[in-house]
Amino acid sequence: MADSSQPFDALLVLSFGGPEGNDEVLPFLENVTRGRNIPRERLKAVGKHYYHFDGVSPLNALNREIISHLEDEIDNRGWKLPVYFGNRNWKPFAEDTLAQMSRDGVRRAVVFATSAWAGYSGTGQYNDDIKRAQRHLAEQGLEPVELVKIRQFFSHPVFVRLMAESLKEAIAKVPAGTKGRTAVVFSAHSVPLTADEEAGAPFESNLYSRQVAEASRLVARAAGVWDYDVVYQSRSGNPKTPWLEPDVVDHLEELSDKEDIGAVVCCPIGFISDHMEVIWDLDTELKEAAEERGIAYVRARTAGPERDFAAMVLDLAEEAAGRREPEFLGEVTVAGGSVDGIASPAVFRGRAK
Repeated sequence: MADSSQPFDALLVLSFGGPEGNDEVLPFLENVTRGRNIPRERLKAVGKHYYHFDGVSPLNALNREIISHLEDEIDNRGWKLPVYFGNRNWKPFAEDTLAQMSRDGVRRAVVFATSAWAGYSGTGQYNDDIKRAQRHLAEQGLEPVELVKIRQFFSHPVFVRLMAESLKEAIAKVPAGTKGRTAVVFSAHSVPLTADEEAGAPFESNLYSRQVAEASRLVARAAGVWDYDVVYQSRSGNPKTPWLEPDVVDHLEELSDKEDIGAVVCCPIGFISDHMEVIWDLDTELKEAAEERGIAYVRARTAGPERDFAAMVLDLAEEAAGRREPEFLGEVTVAGGSVDGIASPAVFRGRAK
């Protein structure tokens, strides 16, 4: 991508966003819950996770680290590809970033959305973000920027390898002399059952949960782990609405009631970096639940901070440009690419390997 024929003018990292101070927590949560009429007092209660960390979500800093690695890898490859950063719910907002890209003369950019998965939250909502940012350009009278989003990468060989290496390292950190079995769990963000049923529709259903199960299988096999469970975390909303289960904390408590569990190793398969759902729901709540029962807690690291992760993103950018053959493992559908927020018809299906 270093010559005049390169297919993209820039790379946009598109993410969720997070507050970076106590005064930003409530405005951020209002953005997250826009249109739901959530009372302000309820938002204050939800914000306790952020206030516990002085109002700072680690997500923006983690994304900036990924961007730094992307820029280094771009230099290593001799590409001329500036990297931009935009969020859905907090500064820098995607609309503002895309406007700046247009002013800078960018006309075609590849988009890396910080989710590996199918479903509305993992794919569809990012396509909506792209469409909203495109409308903002038109309203401002700015030149359009074509946005080509890369596909889902939950089964990419590099992602699987990085998570498997992390899992093996975590298992090796189980304290010596720990009595009882070491339980291994793969954790991902829960979604309502109706949302999972719609993921992949109309041609498939439950694509999100099937992708999570397949990624867990691939990583476990690569790490030499044969006994594990897939669990979910971070559910929200109406408690009467059924979500994907089991909950990670409930699962550990029920398991320890039945078996002699000495340690739990948690692999956060659903997340690419150590943001709030990881450091609160896992490193705080799950850890406390484990320690209350005398169970050692070890968490595998996420893949996003690894330099090989940045290299994978650029490989996917080349794939989106038609300059690289797709790489994926397993037998579950891989999709998720889009152009200007319109889903690409490209779908990859493989055989279990």
